[in-house]
Amino acid sequence: MFDILFVMIFGLSGRVLTKDTDTKGRFSSPVLDVTEKQLVIERNQTLQLSCRGRWELQWVLPSGVPKLYPDTHIVNTQCGKKSNQYCSRLTLSPALTQHTGSYRCRYRQKERKQTSVYIYITDSQRPFVKVQSEIPDVVYMKEGEPLVFPCRVTNPDAKVSLVKFPLHRITPDHRNIIWNSRQGFIIRSPTFFYIGLFSCETIVDGVKYTNKFLTHRPVNKILDVYLNSTGLVHTLQGEMLALNCTVTAEWNSRVSISWTYPQKANGSAIISKRISRSRSNMLFYSVLTIPSLSKADKGLYKCQVTSGPSKRETNTTVIVYDQPFIRLKHRNGPVVQAFAGQKSFRLTPKLKAFPAPEIIWLKDGMVAAERCSRYHVDGFSLVIRDVAEEDAGIYTILTGIQQYGLFQNLTITLVVNVKPQIGEKSVSSQQPGTVQRGSRQALHCTSHGVPPPQIQWLWHPCPPKGLGPARLA
Repeated sequence: MFDILFVMIFGLSGRVLTKDTDTKGRFSSPVLDVTEKQLVIERNQTLQLSCRGRWELQWVLPSGVPKLYPDTHIVNTQCGKKSNQYCSRLTLSPALTQHTGSYRCRYRQKERKQTSVYIYITDSQRPFVKVQSEIPDVVYMKEGEPLVFPCRVTNPDAKVSLVKFPLHRITPDHRNIIWNSRQGFIIRSPTFFYIGLFSCETIVDGVKYTNKFLTHRPVNKILDVYLNSTGLVHTLQGEMLALNCTVTAEWNSRVSISWTYPQKANGSAIISKRISRSRSNMLFYSVLTIPSLSKADKGLYKCQVTSGPSKRETNTTVIVYDQPFIRLKHRNGPVVQAFAGQKSFRLTPKLKAFPAPEIIWLKDGMVAAERCSRYHVDGFSLVIRDVAEEDAGIYTILTGIQQYGLFQNLTITLVVNVKPQIGEKSVSSQQPGTVQRGSRQALHCTSHGVPPPQIQWLWHPCPPKGLGPARLA
């Protein structure tokens, strides 16, 4: 009898050694003290696992075991005949149903080298690992990926059904619909049929237990992203800044909005979010607010949007001034020139100001727009349409920011050039066809232009035969 027992123990030890060593030598991966791929224990029992290896070891426990679970004890020692191996013993007491899962032992410095065992911790009153509230869990259908209803069980022999609300029972076919006690129901190629409310159901001692799931097919198309201000934002130190980033996306979209801004590390901004629906789209709002701006808040502000793999962004630049100001000077000198007959002419000085000042243009001391319908103000420029000679004069731009008591004026002289014109060709006082030789005649030439034109007289007499023409200037 002793001989038989010795052979059984020796044979078991040999299998463990053969299983967990390879051609690279002993303990290329850690070795557990159990050879089975899974173990089943009852709730409140003590779970003990030992691991041995060539280097320092660490345990990776199921997500149901809290990292600081007080009833988890790990003892690490050096072992082997020459103490050149490492041993680690894990004790979990009491073991609870939510501790069901994969227990892995791996090398601390070579994390890919590991070994594991799956532990079921059974409880007749808790067949599912997760105890669910009345609210169903959401599972996501992603294109090209399997759909998993994660109703893991505490007993590998549990009989579980998948039911679509209200009463459509789905049977595993081991090809597209697969039941796995460690994962739940797996649908390899889900169709639109799997959008809706589903439940995993099992009956233990006449009592029905369920885990409910609501499937959601995320839509990732972002239609538009825009800020309430896409140009330069000019503002004053101490004032409030509010930037609104609005995202338009398809129905069922789940959008994440984040901000990048100069003082993000200091958390100077307050960010609020809101969602609304239109007839055809979803609208997502994210408002970034800085109650009191400082000079350090100037710079680039980015609104970054993600929806699944889709990404979009928009940005604006904020300029923060110490105080209000007006800077006004000539662009092309104090005297400018135009030409009579031009379709339009623009008087545009160099103006930088914040906040935007009030603008009034005067011509010869009177409000320009009231003097002539051909004058109109565009921004801070005065535009003169169909330029005429009478548009020449002295123009003054008045700028002011009344709330801060800032005012500045600038005068520009406009010269309108007029092409020379002859009013009458030469005529004498009597307009005779012929005159008496030796008599005195007066010829008149009337001309006008800006600047005043120069006049030249040319005389082209009929020359006597054989003589060239005479010229008088």
